Amino acid sequence: MSTDTEQPPRTSLPGLAELVRHDLPASLVVFLVSLPLSIGIAVAAGAPVAAGLIAAVVGAVVAGLAGGSTLQVSGPTASLTVVVAESINQFGWAATCFITVAAGLLQIVFGLSRIARGALAIAPVVVHAMLAGIGIVIALQQVHVLLGGNSLSSSWDSLAGLPQELRSVHGGDLAVGLLVIVILVAWKRMPAPVRAVPGPLVAVVAATALALVLPVRVEHIVLNGSLLDELRLPELPHGSWASVALMAVTIALIASVETLLSAVAVDRIRQNASRRTDLDRELMGQGVANMVSGMIGGLPVAAVIVRSITNVKAGARTRASTMLCGLWVLLFSVALVGVVRQIPKAALAGLLIVVGIQLIKLAHVRRAQRTGDLIVYAATIIVVVFWNLLLGMLVGLALAFALLLWRVVRVSVHAEAVRPDRWRVTVDGTFTFLALPKLAAELARVPAGADVTLEMTVDFLDHAAYDAIEEWVAEHRAGGGTVEFVEMGSVRMDGATDGPPARGDSRLMLNEALAPWRRSGGDVDPIVAGVAAYHRSHAHVVRPHLDVLRDGQEPDSLFITCADSRIVPNVITNSGPGDLFTIRNIGNLVPADRQDFSMEAALIYALDKLDVRSVVVCGHSGCGAMAALHSELVTGSELDGWLANARPSLDLYRLGHPVALAAAAAGFGPVDQLGMVNVAVQLETLYAHPVVRRGVVERGVVLSGLFFDIATARVIEVTVDGFAEIGDVGGRLQTVSAVLPV
Repeated sequence: MSTDTEQPPRTSLPGLAELVRHDLPASLVVFLVSLPLSIGIAVAAGAPVAAGLIAAVVGAVVAGLAGGSTLQVSGPTASLTVVVAESINQFGWAATCFITVAAGLLQIVFGLSRIARGALAIAPVVVHAMLAGIGIVIALQQVHVLLGGNSLSSSWDSLAGLPQELRSVHGGDLAVGLLVIVILVAWKRMPAPVRAVPGPLVAVVAATALALVLPVRVEHIVLNGSLLDELRLPELPHGSWASVALMAVTIALIASVETLLSAVAVDRIRQNASRRTDLDRELMGQGVANMVSGMIGGLPVAAVIVRSITNVKAGARTRASTMLCGLWVLLFSVALVGVVRQIPKAALAGLLIVVGIQLIKLAHVRRAQRTGDLIVYAATIIVVVFWNLLLGMLVGLALAFALLLWRVVRVSVHAEAVRPDRWRVTVDGTFTFLALPKLAAELARVPAGADVTLEMTVDFLDHAAYDAIEEWVAEHRAGGGTVEFVEMGSVRMDGATDGPPARGDSRLMLNEALAPWRRSGGDVDPIVAGVAAYHRSHAHVVRPHLDVLRDGQEPDSLFITCADSRIVPNVITNSGPGDLFTIRNIGNLVPADRQDFSMEAALIYALDKLDVRSVVVCGHSGCGAMAALHSELVTGSELDGWLANARPSLDLYRLGHPVALAAAAAGFGPVDQLGMVNVAVQLETLYAHPVVRRGVVERGVVLSGLFFDIATARVIEVTVDGFAEIGDVGGRLQTVSAVLPV
C-alpha cells in the first residue's frame, strides 16, 4: 500500500514551468550582454580571447551554483582589467592563472572567516573613486586600439603616446569603433521595445558587419581554436613571491568588494528579506569559481553589477538563469568560433571606452563634493590612474580614515564675555588631548577673577582633557574667580576618573532627564538631589527661555489633566516653559455646577486674561478616579463628593457612548473606556461654560481631547465619537466644538 511519503514530489512541474517561463528568457538576455563584454575585457587585459569566455562560463555556472546569491551573475569584470593586465606584463599569462587560483583560495578563507560584511565598511567614496580610476585607465588604453594601435601598459605611456597615435590613425578601425560608441550612446534613447535587445550586442554586430564591407584593413581578434582547445594549466610564477602574494591579495580584495556591493544592490532591488544573499557563502562561491577559472586558463571573475541587475530585471527567479547563461556562452564559444574571429578589435575598444566612461558617475562626484569627500575621491583616482589600483585603494582608505578622524575627534572650544565680569566658556564635541592647544588658547583669554560658566557638551572625555580642566579651574579659583559647571553632554567630569575613557550614550542623557525617581532607603533628599542635577545639567539651557518670560507669560494652551504623578504635561506635549497653563485635579474634571472656585478662576484667567488659543482635556489609562467611579466605590470621604462630578460620564458610558464603543473595539479595558468617555464629556461641559464658549465664538479657541496610554507612552486624540492616532504631522488637533450641542 502506498503512502504519502512514497509519492513523487508535486513541485517538479511548477519548478520546470518557472524555469521555462522566467529563467530561460532571462538567461538569454544576460548571455547577449555578457558575451561581447567578456571578449572585450580579455582583449583589454592582454589575455587570450578564450580566457574571457572561459571566465564567463565558469563564473556563471560555478559561482551561480556555489554562491550565496540566487540571481547574481559572475564573470570577467572591467574592475579587474587593470590589475590583470599588470599581472600579465609582470609574470606572464600562465603565472597569472596561478595567481587567480591563489586569489580564489583567499576568497574562500574570507568566506570561512565570516568577514564578508566587514568588507562593506570600506568607504563608498573610495570604491566609487576606484571604479572611476579604472574607467579612466581602460578608456586611455582602448583609445589607442580605437585608432588602430595597441594598448599601452600604463596611463603615463598612453597619454604620452597619444599624439603619435593621432598622426597615424587607421581609418577602418576608427570608423568601426566610432560606430560602436554612437550606437551605445544612442541606445538609451531608443523606444523601450527596441531597448529590449542589448545595446552592446547590437553595436558589436553592426561593427562586425561594417568591417566586412569596408575597403580598408580592419584588425580582428585572434582565436586559434574552439574554447576547449584553448584550455591552459597554470604555471608557477618566477620572481618575487612577495609580489605574487600582493597581486593575489589585490585581485581577491577587488573581486570580493565588487561582489559584495553587487549583492547589496541586487538585494535592494528584489526587496525580499527571505531571499537575501548569504554574503559569506557568496565569497566562498566566488573563491571556488576563481580557482576553477585559473586552473583551466580563465580570467579572474567577480559578480558584475550590470549583468546581475539585468538578470533581475529580465525576470529571473532562480539560480538556473545564471547557470544557463554560462551554458549559452560555452555553446557559442565551441560551435561558433568563426563568428568570434570576425569581431574587430576596434569594436571591442569602442565598447570598453563606453564601459570605462560609464564607471565615472557624475552623481558620485557631486555626492563627494556635497559631503566634503572630494579630496578623497580625487586623490584615489589620481593614484589609481597613474600608479596602481591597490596603492590607490590604500591611499583612499587612509585619507578617508584621516578625514573621519578629524571630523569625529574635533571639538569646539570658545570663550566669550557675557558681561565685563562674567565669561562663558563652551566645550562641544569629542574632548581629547588633541584639543588641549585650542583649550589653552581660549582659557588664556579669560581674565583672572572673572566669574565663569563652563558649559560642556561632550560625548568623550579623556584623562588629559580632564586634568587640563581641573588644573585651570583650581588656578582660576585660587585667583579669586568662580567657575560654575554646566554639563549637558553624555559624559560628565565627575565620572571621568572612574575608569578608562569611553564614549557616552546619548540615551543615558534622556533617561537622566526623563526617568522618575525611585524610592530608596537612602538619606539623600530627592528634591535636593534633583535640583542640584538641574542646576548642573540644564538650568543653563532653560535660563535664556525664562529670561524672555521674566515680565509675564503668554501660554498657548490651557491644559486640564489629572493629578496622577505619571502624567508630565510638558514631556508628553514636547513643550517648554511658558507654553502650558496647567490645571490638575483628580480625574481631570470640570464641574458642571461651577462651584469649584479654583477651576472657575483658572478658566477666567486663562481665557480672558491670557488669551490662550486652545483648551485641552487630557485623561490617562489606569486612572484611579475612573476605577473608583466605575466600581461606584464609596469611601465616606470628600472624594465621593468630588467624583460625583463625573457621574454623567459613567451614565453615558453605560448607555454605549460612541467613544466607549471605539475604545472597546481597539482593545481598551472598561476603566480606560470610561476614561476616554470622561474626556469627551468634560469637553462638552467646557463648551457650555460662558467664558469658554465666548472664546470659541469670538477668537476661534480650539477644544481638544487627549488620552495618555501609560503602557505604550502614546498620546491619543479623543473626539466626540471615537479616537485617533496622532502622527508626526503639523497643525492642531481636531476641533470638537463644531459638533458639540450648542
